[in-house]
Amino acid sequence: MPKYITTIGLEVHAQLNTRSKMFCPCPVQFGAEPNTHTCPTCLGLPGALPVLNLIAIEKTMLAGLMLDCETPEISKWDRKNYFYPDMPKNYQLTQLDAPLCLGGGVPLYDLAYPKDAQRTIKNPKKVVKLTRIHLEEDVGKSTHTGLGTLLDFNRAGTPLMEIVSDPDIESAEEAFAYLNSLRQILVYAGVSDADMEKGQMRCDVNISVRPEGQKELGAKIELKNLNSMSAVRRSIHVEVQRQIECLNNGEVLSQCTRRWDDDRGESILMRSKEDAHDYRYFPCPDLLPIRTGPILERVRLQILESPHGKRERFEVEYGISAYDAGVLTNEKALANWFECAVQADLLVPPKKVANWVINDLLGRLNESGLALADCLLKPDALSELVAFVESGKISNNQAKEVFAVMFATGDSAGNIIQSKGFEQVSDTGALESLCDQVISANPDKVVEFKAGNDKVINWMTGQMMKSSGGKANPKVLGEMLRVKMG
Repeated sequence: MPKYITTIGLEVHAQLNTRSKMFCPCPVQFGAEPNTHTCPTCLGLPGALPVLNLIAIEKTMLAGLMLDCETPEISKWDRKNYFYPDMPKNYQLTQLDAPLCLGGGVPLYDLAYPKDAQRTIKNPKKVVKLTRIHLEEDVGKSTHTGLGTLLDFNRAGTPLMEIVSDPDIESAEEAFAYLNSLRQILVYAGVSDADMEKGQMRCDVNISVRPEGQKELGAKIELKNLNSMSAVRRSIHVEVQRQIECLNNGEVLSQCTRRWDDDRGESILMRSKEDAHDYRYFPCPDLLPIRTGPILERVRLQILESPHGKRERFEVEYGISAYDAGVLTNEKALANWFECAVQADLLVPPKKVANWVINDLLGRLNESGLALADCLLKPDALSELVAFVESGKISNNQAKEVFAVMFATGDSAGNIIQSKGFEQVSDTGALESLCDQVISANPDKVVEFKAGNDKVINWMTGQMMKSSGGKANPKVLGEMLRVKMG
């Protein structure tokens, strides 16, 4: 059987998080009662004229700057003509040949890949090239029932970025990483919430397969409106295999659009693929072209730290590993939470705070199904807990108990430690008595220690901790034992 090369390009539609729609003042609100946020403009009624949303233009340019895109001096809007029930005007206001952003790229980092693929990354530190980002209006939402189709036009007219990649992706795993990284950058930039479950980010996948050695790309087959990263990954695996089987059977693949059925795990033919001339594009007569220079200068002042920039800074500034930095910066809210905890007490080692966040906080959030925003535990409270452990006032095991209560109640570490009577004894007189007792009771261990067995210290410290009910300070005990047996 011949070997095949897979080439993938993605068209990502991301809603901008503006308060109003792209061409009218209707509010953008997820979950509102159907057809309550509409007006003559977004319903396409005769005589209604569009007005540009400047904030949407600025947010698109900001996304472009975060992705290293260039912005042409002139940008304009076009009408893309087609009949479909969820587009009441029968045309969509979009951008054909003068988009707001050109070029750029999306960096892929290790933790953006699916967990089961992170050890076998074929192209580490790859940057997937972008073709363009253009701004358009979203369509309404269709809900199909057994009795007919229900239309909700609340979403119609929402500002929508279409981010088009080059055919630069080689596998389903790279596509997954691309979407993960892109979503993260859009959220960090503050331009989109990019929640795929809410339809704020959707994806069309273009796939072509060709025999190894053939330079010309195979037929481009599009999978339409995928709404989760896992669905994108599954659909690519299935569609690539389908195309390979077709070619092996001597079939000729033609450009077309298919619908992905995630429940059945198969793609279904929708229509032969339209070309640009089928949409009869022409410049929108109701909207003048814009000069982007003055807007771009304002937007440059709004550029925020990118997720990959924050990862690198965390490694250098806080001395944590690349893995820890990747986990902590995976979500912007978590990165901010961690920094608040570190900065609450500069004497607390950032690495220790990172360990608590990654191993304990995230674990508890996953178990409880809570979002970080709903968590009662605050950053400065975790910093206080770590400070208690570092000073030797409580043990690590006691700290775990305290953390559980803090997470459940939001109470401070100090209050919980006091109520549980956890604060450790560091009084040298009391501890000396414990040391003398364990030394006299275990002369054989003293001999072992003097012979070079340093692990004896841990065993003897454990015995004293039991005698003290866990209240003795283990660090002080260890130091005292070394002096007395040295």
